[in-house]
Amino acid sequence: MKNSTVVKIGVFSSIAFLLQMIHLPFKVGGFLEIEFSDIPAIIISFAVGPLAGVLVELIKNLLHLVVTSTGGVGEFANFLVNGAFVFTLGMIYKKNKTKKNAALALIAATGVLCVFAFFVNFYIMLPLYMKNADLLTKFRITAFTITPFNLVKGTVLSVITMLIYKRISGLIK
Repeated sequence: MKNSTVVKIGVFSSIAFLLQMIHLPFKVGGFLEIEFSDIPAIIISFAVGPLAGVLVELIKNLLHLVVTSTGGVGEFANFLVNGAFVFTLGMIYKKNKTKKNAALALIAATGVLCVFAFFVNFYIMLPLYMKNADLLTKFRITAFTITPFNLVKGTVLSVITMLIYKRISGLIK
């Protein structure tokens, strides 16, 4: 990996960590919040490649682990789900770097985000947080709260990225 790539990953990880402190509550689920820390990972995934985006997600969550009291559970889920999101869009975009393909990559990645988050939450996160809940309750929470949240989140992040990427892409390269 080139030195310039390592520096870009470091800078974008720092920006992502700072953006992680800004979040908007999602009214449907009391514990869900839309945050903008994935935008630097999306941008670096487009500009440098999918591995760089995943590394930004990893570093951002490791930094967040130091300032939170979740014991790493939230950061682990955030990394898994958003790592899959930025990896998917980076893989699709790197094959054909056009605005149309960027939009397709973001749409496909939002779909992956929703499906992957469903399984991560249903099989890992909810059993950790809701040990006594039955399968139907876990399914309802995952299908009717977490999945719509991730659809909204993916859409919001995608729209913001489409609005700003071209304006700042020259600064990254």
